Amino acid sequence: MKRMSLSVLGGVVGILFFLPLLWVVTNSLRPGSETFAHLNPLSWQTFFELRPTLTNYSALLGSEIGRATLNSILVSALTVAIGLAVCATAAFGLAAFEFRGRGLVFGIVVLSFLVPFDAIAIPLSTMFRDWHLTNTFTGLVLPGIGNGMAIFLLRQFFLGVPAELVEAGRLDGLGWFGVFRWIYLPLSKPALIGAGLMLFLFQWQAYVWPLLIGTDAKHILGPVALSNLQGQNFADYGLVFAGAVVLTVIPLVVIAGFQRYFVQSVSSTGLK
Repeated sequence: MKRMSLSVLGGVVGILFFLPLLWVVTNSLRPGSETFAHLNPLSWQTFFELRPTLTNYSALLGSEIGRATLNSILVSALTVAIGLAVCATAAFGLAAFEFRGRGLVFGIVVLSFLVPFDAIAIPLSTMFRDWHLTNTFTGLVLPGIGNGMAIFLLRQFFLGVPAELVEAGRLDGLGWFGVFRWIYLPLSKPALIGAGLMLFLFQWQAYVWPLLIGTDAKHILGPVALSNLQGQNFADYGLVFAGAVVLTVIPLVVIAGFQRYFVQSVSSTGLK
């Protein structure tokens, strides 16, 4: 009986979390003038639309947020590709080599992801302006490639690689780069995918940094463009909700596709 009650409670909580998302999706299929037409009083029409239209989504293609979404995809993809190379190499060094100060370096890595990035974004943006990296994709990508959480996750996974395999590889003539390339990386696919998801989500949902660095039309990212739509004197809420749905669905599809690898990587983090 207790288990059934908890299941019902969990279902109710899940529905309460789902309703706002359903409302956003429904209003993205309505003209902007009808967005708040069924809010008071609440009815089934608040959450369902019998005559859906894709006008808002077609309008996105010619709006600022359409290009901004493509920019977000590009920047996130570059962050994942370059970031995995940097984070995996750093994690390998911390896991495979014994050197003086290794514990201190690892402690700094752990501390780096405990400090909110927004706390250092403003002084960091000043430095990037001095380097002439504002309104460049390099400036947007660079802070995301060295993610302390990704390094921590990969390092913990690398510690689980059997030492016998490394010794066998060294006896067969592999250098340390060969050990990293042919032993560590093939065995760490779940951890690499999990770290890649972290890098992707960190970059995709970033708002403060793109607002400070990518301010022109060619380099604006999705969250900033969506905020700009809401900040105008007249806001087309149908277009705003359509943009919000697009910016939510893309990472949702990515996470759903790689969910099992992410869970496997996290569950194996503490094993050695």
